[in-house]
Order: sequence, then structure tokens, then C-alpha cells
Amino acid sequence: MMQYSKKVMQEFLNPKNMGEIKNPDGIGKIGNPTCLLPEERILLNNQFVEIKEATKKEIVFSHDCTENKILGKFSREYKGEIIRLKNALGKISLTPEHLVFAMSVPRGDKFKRNKGKKNLIPSWYHAKDLKKGDVILYPFSRKKKDIKYLTIDIPKPKYDFRSKNIPKKIPLNVDLLKLFGYFLSEGNIQDKPSKTYISFALHIEEKEIVEDIGKITKTLFGLEIKTREIPLKKSVVVYIYNAQLARWFKKLFGNGAQNKYLPEFIMELPISKQKALIEGLWKGDGCINLARIGPRAGYVTISYQLSQQIKTLLLRQKIISSIYIEKEKKSKWANHKEAYRIHVGQRDSLKKLCEILSLKHCPKSYESLSSWIDNSFLYTPLTRIEKENYKGKVYNLEVENSHSFISEGFCLHNCGDIMWIYIKVKNKKIIDIKFKTFGCAAAIATSSMITQLAKGKELDKAKKIKINDVASSLKGLPPLKMHCSELAINALRLAIKDYKTKK
Repeated sequence: MMQYSKKVMQEFLNPKNMGEIKNPDGIGKIGNPTCLLPEERILLNNQFVEIKEATKKEIVFSHDCTENKILGKFSREYKGEIIRLKNALGKISLTPEHLVFAMSVPRGDKFKRNKGKKNLIPSWYHAKDLKKGDVILYPFSRKKKDIKYLTIDIPKPKYDFRSKNIPKKIPLNVDLLKLFGYFLSEGNIQDKPSKTYISFALHIEEKEIVEDIGKITKTLFGLEIKTREIPLKKSVVVYIYNAQLARWFKKLFGNGAQNKYLPEFIMELPISKQKALIEGLWKGDGCINLARIGPRAGYVTISYQLSQQIKTLLLRQKIISSIYIEKEKKSKWANHKEAYRIHVGQRDSLKKLCEILSLKHCPKSYESLSSWIDNSFLYTPLTRIEKENYKGKVYNLEVENSHSFISEGFCLHNCGDIMWIYIKVKNKKIIDIKFKTFGCAAAIATSSMITQLAKGKELDKAKKIKINDVASSLKGLPPLKMHCSELAINALRLAIKDYKTKK
């Protein structure tokens, strides 16, 4: 556990001399380069993409729930230890100094329950300093933009004399969103010349869904569905024969179960509308078992992107889920591709999902919480930490404004502890000094303290401030955080060196 003195916490919460000096006489910048492995996926423009594929000016989602541009991407050769972290949402592999948004949980009965944990202060922690059970903060978007109508912007093929004309503008209502959910779960597009249509493959007993698809299709598009039962496979196939509509669905959601995704405008709809989409998804390809000991619900998809987007949709409803990967396997009847199972088992989360599905669920057990959620963050425990040696390329980003980005399960700083010290000098004396630091509590506290120790001193005396001077002024630092004191000292010395070089 990381124990900080009261003085450290005071300087962290109320730092002195924070900010920049306009036209400084000297600037000192120092920091630890930190990186991710090339295949680690981060959220870019509503899609999870490997960091090695990220490009300048793309948009990432940051720890303060804002969207920010990538200013640059960096890579380097690395040989050394890699930390692998895992929680319910996913895993990440990164260099030991990389900063993760988290809360360090002290020992003691007070912190065994969430009531005690909720009083902890979030900060940026080095991956190497985290321990199993620490709480990871995962931000999710609360952005809301309602859309009343959608335009079908796919023209009818010139020589398509069979497809019936459909409206160019349709209401984006709960019925359409439910149909979208059915398609994402069970739908497919056949797109060949003179043979283009939408189909839904359902279990033969899912008559309610068949009727619902027929009713929505008739109401919104004026089209009749066709059905074909296959008794040997206990299935029924629903067809919508309209090339224009089929190609519109393909443009919106992709095609093929492995490639499906949600367009960005759906991810930003009001949560009241998104409930209808979740209902269609779950009725189409989800399951729920309220009779078993430990009731739970599950949803399976072979689309990685869709699994991550459903996770976010659920978080917007304050439903906590976890994601498990089912490896590719062969059975007597079929070859099963790698799949992503979304699991909902927490009592209150399951109750909310049941409400969306119009199911009655009256849990009898007491709530056992390991995670919780508020308006902007999921708080979930770190469940596994592994270490291994690695040799190869690693990558990092420089992100505008908030200097952070998210992976599938963690919120990450775009750098290690990094400090800027700005000085104003008159008659060889530091008359003003300010700092800007991105890092953990100790990094901010040491930055604040070095400015107080250096202000008013002559340059030569300021250069003689030692690591222990900073640490003792803060009433001590944990051994793992003494490097923060060293960074602060070196940043000051670089600012003085910069001043002397200029003069």
C-alpha cells in the first residue's frame, strides 16, 4: 500500500505555484518515457484500434470524459520488463512506469467494503505500483445527441424493377432501434446482382421476434416479410426483399457477424432510446437465467467492436458487465469462431437489464459489490497482475489537452511523470517560479515543494537543493516515490541551465 504523509497530500490537493509563466527566462522539462505493446487496442473515433495504427489528428476519449486530438505517435525499441494488468473489462500490457488512473486501496477492514473505498482519492499510478484489488477508474461517454429522423441515402439501383419503393426519411424511434438490435444479433446481408436482401436466422420457437420484425418492417418501410421454416435445424429464416434497404443496413452496420459495429450516432442517442436497441440485441442473441443460484445474463458476439460498444451502451444505463473471450473451437455440429461473452451478474445491474427486457426480477440475496458506477466512471478492481520480459517495439501517443486515452479496460496517461519548471530571473535570483506536472500525487507534491524551496534563492543556491531536501520538506516520501523528488530537482536544474544558455 502507498502511504503518503499529510504534507504530501496537502501539496497534492492544494499545490502552490502551479501554472505557466509567460515569456519565462528558463524552462526545464523532464519525464519518463512510457509505452504500450503494438497490438494493444485503444479507443479511436468510436472504434477500438491497435495503437500502432493510430494516426495524428484522430480523436481519443480521455479520463475527464472529453474527446481530444492525437498530436503525435511515438515508437521506440524496448528491452525489459512488461506489466500485464487485467480487470473485468479487459487487459493491457505496458511498461512499468506507465500511469494508470486508479485508487490505491489500503489494508484494513475499513476498505473491504465499497463504502470505505469510495472515500479514496483517484490519481495516476505507475503500473508497477498497482496491486491486486486496487480500483481502476474507467470513463465512459455521457454525450447525448438526439436524432428524430434518418435519411436512407442509398439510391435505388437503376435496373431494380422488383424492389418496392421505400420512404427516403424514416423516424428514428424505438421500433427502428429494436429492429437494428435484431439485425446486429441475427441479421445478414446478401448483396449480389439481382439477389440483394436482408435475412434473420432465428430459432423456430422465436415466433414473437418474427412477428415483431414483420410488424416493424411493415410500419416503417411498407414492406412485407417472407419466412421459411427449417424443421430439421429447428430454425426459421425471415427475409426482407429490398436491395435499397439491404445496402443501407450494410452501410450502417457492416456485414458478416465478425464485422458488425454500431455507427457513432447510435452511441450518442439518449439512453431512453438506447434501451430499445439493447432489448433487440438481447432478445436476438442474449440469454438470461433468473432461476439459477446466482442469476445472470449473457450476450455472445464474434464481433470484437460490437462487444466493446455493447459494454459502453450498458455502462450508460449504469449496468456493470464483464467480458470473457471464448476461444475458437470445433464441435460435432460446427466450427465456432472466437467469441466475446458479455456477462451481467451484479444484482442491481441485472435488475436494470431485466427492466429493459420487461422481465420481473426480485432478488432475494444481499448485494455483493466489487464494482460500482457513477455518472462518468466505472470503478472496478484490478484482478490480475503478471510480469514478463519483452523485446521489441513499443508505442505511445501525445494527446491534446487531457493527455490521456482509454484501452478496452483501463484509462492511461499519454506519458510517465512529466514536469515542466518555468523560472523568471532577476539579478541572478529566481523571482518567480511555476510548474506544470502530469503524474501521480507524489509527482505533483514534489513539483509544488521544489518551487517553494527555490523561489527567492540565487541560482547557484537553487542548484544545490538536494533530493532529501524536497522529501524532508514533505515529511517523507515512500521509497517507491523518491524518484519524483529527483525528477523535480532535475527539472529545476534544467530550467537554470536553459536560462544560462540563453544568457
